[in-house]
Amino acid sequence: MKITMILNDAPYGNEKVFNALRLVDVMMKLEDDLDLTVFLLGDCVWSAMEGQRTPDGYYTIQTMLKPVVRKGLVLACETCMEARGLKPENLMKGCRQAKLGELGMLVLDSDKVLTF
Repeated sequence: MKITMILNDAPYGNEKVFNALRLVDVMMKLEDDLDLTVFLLGDCVWSAMEGQRTPDGYYTIQTMLKPVVRKGLVLACETCMEARGLKPENLMKGCRQAKLGELGMLVLDSDKVLTF
């Protein structure tokens, strides 16, 4: 099954991205043939920034994205990154920039699209 998940919110401040990645973790465990792409839009591009440090006992979105990178694809909106001064070299290993047109193709080609 091919799933595209679109995340819009900042990685911290609310729990939308946290809960979306919890769902991703469950889906990856339940579906061996999962073809998953997570596309980061808006402030969510900060989720893929290398070197995140959170207080002890607090979740780290970068850590939660690592299994997705190993089994799927994590893309960050190029325009959103540029608007925030985030450069491709600031992204964690395995994540890459992508244009909105690539997201459009993913949506059209996916069996399911989830948005958070």
